[in-house]
Amino acid sequence: MDTRPNFVIFIPDQLRADALGVFGNPHVRTPNLDALAARGTRFTNAYVQHPVCVPSRASFLTGWYPHTSGHRSQNHLLRSHEPNLLRILKDAGYHVTWAGRRGDTFAPGVTEESVHEYGYTEPPPVSAYRPELATWPGGDLWARLFYFGRTAGNLDQDEASIRTAEQMLAGKPGTPWVLFVPIIAPHCPFRAPEPWFSMYDRDAMPDPIPPGEIEPRYVPALRDLHGLERVTPQMWREVIATYYAMVSRMDDHLGRVLSAVERTGEADNTVTMFFADHGEYLGDFGLIEKWPSAMHPCITRDPLVIAGAGLPEGQVHDGMVELVDVLPTVLDLAGVTAPHRHFGRSLLPVLRDPRSEHREYAFTEGGFTVEEEPQLEVSPFPYDLKTALQHDQPELVGKATAVRDREWTYVWRLYDPPELYHRAEDPDERYNLAGRPEHADVEHRMSQALLHWLIATTDVIPADADPRMPDVDLPAPQSVSP
Repeated sequence: MDTRPNFVIFIPDQLRADALGVFGNPHVRTPNLDALAARGTRFTNAYVQHPVCVPSRASFLTGWYPHTSGHRSQNHLLRSHEPNLLRILKDAGYHVTWAGRRGDTFAPGVTEESVHEYGYTEPPPVSAYRPELATWPGGDLWARLFYFGRTAGNLDQDEASIRTAEQMLAGKPGTPWVLFVPIIAPHCPFRAPEPWFSMYDRDAMPDPIPPGEIEPRYVPALRDLHGLERVTPQMWREVIATYYAMVSRMDDHLGRVLSAVERTGEADNTVTMFFADHGEYLGDFGLIEKWPSAMHPCITRDPLVIAGAGLPEGQVHDGMVELVDVLPTVLDLAGVTAPHRHFGRSLLPVLRDPRSEHREYAFTEGGFTVEEEPQLEVSPFPYDLKTALQHDQPELVGKATAVRDREWTYVWRLYDPPELYHRAEDPDERYNLAGRPEHADVEHRMSQALLHWLIATTDVIPADADPRMPDVDLPAPQSVSP
């Protein structure tokens, strides 16, 4: 009998770490995630490798950084010749189910290679997808805040995904199994059905973090582009309350999946991995949504929790962690060897002893070169202005990389000055200390760490070697008589 653990991999989209009760938010209600963290390990300094969806998913599914194989845009998905965690587990004998439909991860054909089942047992109606301009309530400013408000009905994409997960688990799948649940919430548009929509008192919501003293140029450009100076404190509180409503609904969805695992009788042999692909501005710095070269902690800090299958309970690890560490951790727990070279480090030693040191630094990258402008995406409303800005002024979405240790953050930007933040005193990263003589040693150390990382992770040698002198099946050149 195969006794390897099962896995639930539950991945919300655009979820800030600080929007969860167990990560210190005093306003939001997330009892199921709080309970999951209580019986596992919570990571307080986990960081994504990219601030937008597709590159982040490509990174944690391969254990590669976005630059390693060019997965730096929304339009370049994981391809058949590239490794990915789900296919590795499938090839190792796991039954892999993808609950729901998330098309912006694998290139054509790769989903079929990587999972056994994909989609919904009960599809949501077409109206559950992205709202059209004609149906957007509240006018242009609310639309530019990606705010939609109260929705009727409960069967949207996420509810359909959770029902699919519940029904899959009710079928008592053969072990070992993997249940992959990448949901949409709390990604904008900000909307929620009852009872979640009315769960939060708007007047009790916290104010966003104000703009920093010295900002990269894209920050004021985005504020001006969307006219966000028109947003009142009451409007920000409305958006935040609705985002929290989406978070609480997401937490309820997580609880239903975990309850379904309990009903299988296999909870004691099931590991749950909970993390997001990136965060959300939610009014911080006067911004909303995200940006491809954003390095702020509200976008890059991740709510990673791992629990179950006899792992130690009630632990907190404050060391630096990256989402590339997900792949080797899952494979280590499954007893599977990765078929490729990657840059992740298994968290199993930390899960056994949270005081152990894991990484000195965590890295996040994003953005593009000016020369790559023709390859950047063009999106419909309400993303139209943001993507148009990237084409009109591509230097505003220039390449950027952040390196963090427990105390400092250093950001190097291709077309903007560097940034240095002392997170011990400035956790929101508002006061740029780069260039100050008293911090020259720190800036030099962090920039050297960044350079070392870039050189060490630039690429990987392909796993399959070619013959150095291959036979060539072509005729020899013919001699020509004078």
